[in-house]
Amino acid sequence: MRRLLLPSAVDGRLGRRMHTMASNDVAARVLNWRMELPTLCGSLVTLREPVNADTEPLLELLSLPDAARFDLSEAVETASVRRMIERALRDRAGGIAFTYAIVLADHRSLVGLIQVRQLDPFFEGALWDCTVAPRARGTGVFGEAAHLVGSFAFASTGVRRLESRVDVNNVRAMFALRKIGAVQEGVLRRAIRRGDDYVDQTLWAVLKETWDTAAPSRSVVIH
Repeated sequence: MRRLLLPSAVDGRLGRRMHTMASNDVAARVLNWRMELPTLCGSLVTLREPVNADTEPLLELLSLPDAARFDLSEAVETASVRRMIERALRDRAGGIAFTYAIVLADHRSLVGLIQVRQLDPFFEGALWDCTVAPRARGTGVFGEAAHLVGSFAFASTGVRRLESRVDVNNVRAMFALRKIGAVQEGVLRRAIRRGDDYVDQTLWAVLKETWDTAAPSRSVVIH
């Protein structure tokens, strides 16, 4: 992603003009993702916006017992997954969330879903959820997908803080979050329903200011 650096302006008018140019540049980049979500490419995965052809693999993925809900309030069925895909497009166009399908770079099979959703009207704070298929866990897929999405969010959407909420017994997910630089900030008691019971979740967050040092490798190739 292109970064605009403003020099110290001796002329006040030049400084104001450069500031306006910078603001317009940022505004343009923020609006661009609302019109079309770019494809993000890494060595292991390619991230793209989900499409209707993803319905069946997403149905299988979201039916996992530990799958994130992705704002899906109804039963996981073919029709509800299709509505979720349609809602993802509307939410992206409205600038309130964006969703990526995680596809293996070698044979293009869908192995995960990751979503970033605003927590405030300015999209400075956001909640991100991710579910990866069991066959892709422990392979580096989550780490690379998270680095790609985190770098894109911080560079192009105005996000300054990304939060994650993880069941207290999901040690694997908490370890993965720690590896990408997230910090555990607390416990949310009885925060989510699992079957007939409510379980506690841990709250994790990563900040834009610490992302450079937290993430060892975040090369983002945008198509």
